[in-house]
Amino acid sequence: MDDTRITIIGGGIAGCSLAYHLTEAGCGDVVLLEQHEITSGSTWHAAGLCTQYIGSCNLARLLRYSVGLYQSLEHQPGQQVGFHPCGSLRLATSPGHLDEFAHRAGIAELAGIPFEVVSARRAAELFPLMEPAGILGAAYLPTDGHVDPASVATTLLRAAKAKGARIARRTPVTGLSWSHGGWTVDTAGGSHRSEIVVIAAGQWARQVARMAGADLPIVPLQHQYVVTGPVPELRGGSPELPVLRDPRGSFYIRQEGEGLLVGPFERRPLPWALDGIPEGFHGRLLPPDLDQIQDVLAEAAGRVPAFGHAGITSTVNGPDGYTPDGRCLMGWIPGARNLFALAGFSIFGIVFGGGAGKYAAEWILGGQPSDDMWELDVRRFGPYAASTRYIVSRATDVYEREYAIHYPYEERPAGRPLKTGPLYDRLLGKGARYGVRFGWERPLWFAGPGETGNEAPTFGKPPWHAAVGRECRAVQAGAGILDQTSFAKFEVSGPGAGSFLDRLSANILPSRAGRIALTQMCTSRGGIECDLTITRTGEERFYVVSAAATETHDYAWMRRHAPAGGSVRIDNLTARLAVLTIAGPRSRDLLQALSDDDWSGEAFPFFSARQVHIGMAPVLALRVSYVGELGYELHHPAEYQRYLYDLLWSAGSEYGLVDFGYHALDSMRLEKAYRLWGSDISPDYTPIEAGLDRFVRTGKGDFIGREALIRQQNEGYDRRLSILRLDQADAFPHGQEPIYHKGKAVSHVTSGGYGHRVGACIALAYLPTELTEPGTAVEVAVLGRRRKALVTGEPLYDPANARLRQ
Repeated sequence: MDDTRITIIGGGIAGCSLAYHLTEAGCGDVVLLEQHEITSGSTWHAAGLCTQYIGSCNLARLLRYSVGLYQSLEHQPGQQVGFHPCGSLRLATSPGHLDEFAHRAGIAELAGIPFEVVSARRAAELFPLMEPAGILGAAYLPTDGHVDPASVATTLLRAAKAKGARIARRTPVTGLSWSHGGWTVDTAGGSHRSEIVVIAAGQWARQVARMAGADLPIVPLQHQYVVTGPVPELRGGSPELPVLRDPRGSFYIRQEGEGLLVGPFERRPLPWALDGIPEGFHGRLLPPDLDQIQDVLAEAAGRVPAFGHAGITSTVNGPDGYTPDGRCLMGWIPGARNLFALAGFSIFGIVFGGGAGKYAAEWILGGQPSDDMWELDVRRFGPYAASTRYIVSRATDVYEREYAIHYPYEERPAGRPLKTGPLYDRLLGKGARYGVRFGWERPLWFAGPGETGNEAPTFGKPPWHAAVGRECRAVQAGAGILDQTSFAKFEVSGPGAGSFLDRLSANILPSRAGRIALTQMCTSRGGIECDLTITRTGEERFYVVSAAATETHDYAWMRRHAPAGGSVRIDNLTARLAVLTIAGPRSRDLLQALSDDDWSGEAFPFFSARQVHIGMAPVLALRVSYVGELGYELHHPAEYQRYLYDLLWSAGSEYGLVDFGYHALDSMRLEKAYRLWGSDISPDYTPIEAGLDRFVRTGKGDFIGREALIRQQNEGYDRRLSILRLDQADAFPHGQEPIYHKGKAVSHVTSGGYGHRVGACIALAYLPTELTEPGTAVEVAVLGRRRKALVTGEPLYDPANARLRQ
């Protein structure tokens, strides 16, 4: 086989869509390798459902693109793909469902997706076979539907082949090795060289990745659906029923000719082939297991009696690859050169496939997708997710809860606790309620007497609201301590370290040891790829700190751009170092009482770092604060953390020391309009649009993204991050809510919550520049109700930063 620029491994919907979009973008130097026949993995047996119901603006746009693509293919002569634009109904049997519908209707509006919340009566009109008892309403998406999966994939691949792509069927990959700047791809039919390899192998993706020395957190889970014989009520050629989803019963049901197709999401789903897919499992199914799904089928018969009366003529039991959060893996695989993932779509590969192929092609050819795909980024996981037991635990929980209500701040117990710091048990005994981020257990809030945290979840005021308010006010009045051991922490060193980091950073690096710089690392388009602090600890030695969730992401970004030859060394210190944050006006007094070092403002100014001892513990203290109060991050070897915490706590009562958690941290950072990567800042936004101009130094010399930022400085920009104050105390925005001006949707909330120190609900959002003037009135749609809000000068709390810099 001839050498090629891009090799795609896998001939399912993902690989076919990627080949199509690469060739549509003008890259015909593509070869697709399929170990058997096209679509013979999971694609051929998929139910083909295409819904656009999702809780993310960017992913909603991805799904809308998929549906639009399939509709366009359907209308092209000779390329029918069996698209059925029958719409979909999702039932509400509790007020929580209606709240979720209201929230997601706003997301759909922003993405341009028709979405109606209809009455139970209207739902019964749309799906007359349904028993309406217990239904409060339904979400109706009229442009949803279903498609023939094999027809879509083969149509996309045929179009790719017409523009130069080569297809090799019955060509299993037997080896992948990197050398001399490219991949050697060994197959049963010979070997070839490729600049880029894309693993689009579905449930085989983990096995393929291991050939390249990488790992992907994907395991196959069994999923069954049944098909009935003819249903009398469906005879006569009446309009096709919409796809029905019943969250309480946990099933979907759609019309299949004159019969019905019913797919359950049962409790305790069955994993399969955890040691590897058996040889020759192509175009095959697993044996039916109706006992496994009988409880859900009974629920379906209760909701749609016609199903209970119809006989089951066939059962499809086809495994699909699941990830720990049920979303696919997309992007450059960490630790490998030019190795890209596009796999793990669970059972939603068909509706995700079209849009995922588009964004993946943009990423491969242009450096980044046109919309931020962090929610699908392979770098959102780390080595902690490599255990098969972990993946199974999380994936089966996702499967069981496919139709559950997904509340804000949801924390699930599956696969936990896994990564714990030295204080885990200590804080648990003091009432800490934990959440998880990147596998780490982190204290979210602390329960007081009579507070259990077991109250019913809600889209409104969270059950821990009062406790978090107590923590915020205590930090404001005295001092608070927070375990932030989960921070991602790196040391960058070597004779080329300074020039390397300077090439990545939009800001100037610290000029001398003991100084800190906050900086963004940008894409070539100027978008914010990383947001971190860099502390110079030596002439060519730097300490880099970023968020827990971005540990793999930021590490991979730096390694991807590191120079060859060994002039730069990047060490991940995350597991070795623990962190305690001390914040509040009495924090300096507390630390001074326990240390012989000088903690005065003159000796230890804002944005500086010092090696100190607190008691007997060696600490790298950084004077930074994410809460807007005088504060310090105390970085230290993990083995000292229990001693250090106990020492601080034993002396802390005199200074009003309290434990606080990440919910309080989030409340206080919103009051200061501090940006959160992944919500308020991302590759979708530049530092200039984010209001971080002061951290952009285009005059310092070349860095990635500099030309784009200079162009934006000269030509201006259309949007700017603003802070909004809502005038109703019961309006709790969480993110993704639409923002209106004079009746027109103009933006959406990037993150929101309640500011306990200012006593108001707060939202951050990118607004058109003409609406960013303080005092401008807008509306925020919270659970479908438009709430008045004012654009304010930022921040709402301590705008002069007097408390921070004291």
